[in-house]
Amino acid sequence: MKMTNLHNTIAYRRWAPIYDATVNRIFTPGRKRALTLLNLLPGEKVLIAGVGTGADFPYLPAGVDVTGIDLSSEMLAKARLKLERCPASVTLIEGDAQALLVDEGAFDAVILNLILSVIPDGNACLLSALRALKPGGRAVIFDKFLPEGKSPNLLRKFFNIFSTLLGTDINRRLSDLMKNCPCEITHDEPSIGGGMYRVVLLKRK
Repeated sequence: MKMTNLHNTIAYRRWAPIYDATVNRIFTPGRKRALTLLNLLPGEKVLIAGVGTGADFPYLPAGVDVTGIDLSSEMLAKARLKLERCPASVTLIEGDAQALLVDEGAFDAVILNLILSVIPDGNACLLSALRALKPGGRAVIFDKFLPEGKSPNLLRKFFNIFSTLLGTDINRRLSDLMKNCPCEITHDEPSIGGGMYRVVLLKRK
């Protein structure tokens, strides 16, 4: 099934009331590790593409200026409830992260946790995020990817039918998402799910 913005809007309207109490608990180690690798410093400007319910907020340091983008108004409503407890200063934008919704070259760092496998066009999302970065800026990705050089087997294709209905694609390769992107991988490590999920650090060229 091909994911669309309409499909995702419906899917994450359903996820919003239960996301934090259910599946997000599984992702906590990956989120923490991603933010550790990003090593944010006070005074830096940070973009979160696919901010969702604000699940990354507890791991943001004080003194950073954050802009979070998400398509789902219901997920953003949950994120707003966490703003007072967030150490960082956060502005939330409802919109499509496949497009550049912020000033080009304005950010020191980008967080792309669990968005590239969700958004309809992961390559467009990554390109937009990199355009928002200053040259030499860094981006961190925590997400699930198909192993490089491998095609999905029949079982994985079968499960992907149901996972896309829930709002995520388990058969995307990171190399495909990085096509024509002005960046390089500076760190790549396995994360949860026996390495199905990875934490990847990129540098903007």
